[in-house]
Amino acid sequence: MTAASHYWIINARIPNCFIDHGIREHSLELLLNSTLRRDRLFPCHLEILDGRIVTISPSFQDSQIPTNNLPIIDAKQGIITPCFTDLHTHLDKGHMWERSPNLDGTFQGALKGTYRDCTENRNWNYDDLYRRMEFGLKCSYAHGTKAIRTHLDCPPHQVGTTLQVFRELREKWKDKIYLQAVSLVQLSYFDTEEGEKFADAIADLGGIIGGISHTVPELDRYLGRIFALAKERNLSVDFHADENNDPESRSLHHIAENALKQDFNSQIVCGHCCSLAVQDEETVNETIALVKQANIGIVSLPMCNMYLQDRVAERTPRWRGVTLVRELDAAGVSVALSSDNCRDPFYGFGDHDMLQVFSMGTKISHLDTPYDNWIESVTSRPAALMGLADVGKVGIGQPADLVLFKARSYSELLSRPQSDRMVFRNGIAIDTTLPDYSELDDLL
Repeated sequence: MTAASHYWIINARIPNCFIDHGIREHSLELLLNSTLRRDRLFPCHLEILDGRIVTISPSFQDSQIPTNNLPIIDAKQGIITPCFTDLHTHLDKGHMWERSPNLDGTFQGALKGTYRDCTENRNWNYDDLYRRMEFGLKCSYAHGTKAIRTHLDCPPHQVGTTLQVFRELREKWKDKIYLQAVSLVQLSYFDTEEGEKFADAIADLGGIIGGISHTVPELDRYLGRIFALAKERNLSVDFHADENNDPESRSLHHIAENALKQDFNSQIVCGHCCSLAVQDEETVNETIALVKQANIGIVSLPMCNMYLQDRVAERTPRWRGVTLVRELDAAGVSVALSSDNCRDPFYGFGDHDMLQVFSMGTKISHLDTPYDNWIESVTSRPAALMGLADVGKVGIGQPADLVLFKARSYSELLSRPQSDRMVFRNGIAIDTTLPDYSELDDLL
């Protein structure tokens, strides 16, 4: 049935934020159920033709279903979302926990564990990297992700292999997942002759210039150089910013200032921004205003940041580690949630499941009651920040790239793993079987 080129999905509920305003306004009288009002879910039927959505028909409780004798899938009031977008990942680090665990759980422990695995032990050869990265892609695809941006560690001895593997995987998976690459280096590297050549390599890859920003005396010079290199090559930029709990760490503020000074018009994304949560209100408001003015997108990594931040031996953490997502959103900044690391020294858990990210992010940052449009933080917002016009939407004429959950409300959606979800790509239900961990046994 789900392989049919023309069929209906009936009795579905779609978050209001994905439904065209005109359809919603015309159908307000339908939203009588208190659960639908509270969760802002829109009851409807979807007609799918040749892999695209051609009709979104509001549904009454007793209304006749206009299927025209076509095959139907009864959603039974289950929630439909667009496929997910994961804006900030580290596929090259993924799934090496068993051989390089971070036993003290600290940020420094994560750095040391990664350095040991990649540089000292030289484990990241072609086969190792290819298989671990593809394992992550298999998990992401099965869970319903359509687009991924991955940061790639680029020490000199590693960069050739890493970029080769990325190119090959991007080509192999191009019909299933949009893949973007971001360089992950110290910002000072771009202030060298080798750094300029590296920027050329990133441009040749079709990637994004990125790095780790620290509040150091040379930060403004480094940022000026990076923005200049990006402008010359027409590239976007993506920074790891302020991944700490130091109130004096203000690299996000410097990034926004320098972007405005250089009149940088390409997309900027900053991840983590944890220190914003431990700064005084005046500093916070000043920084958020600059971020909004510079059109910077912010991506919060709720699971990894909660795992690493404020990690002190034999002491309960005092804060959640995440940035001020609600305040940023209220100021009109585009805020996304993403998975970050998966089963590596920076985060010992995870399964590349953006529903889990949304569920954890909702609970950590209190994004419920009302849920409003926060589901966009793992769908349409990160897709827009990646420059993908046909991802993260549910609309007439859009690809039928959808995730159907049995959950009928957000409470149900976020209370169980939803392992029985259906994932549609171009209107066809895919096999959602996850890869077995034993695929990686000989790498560990």
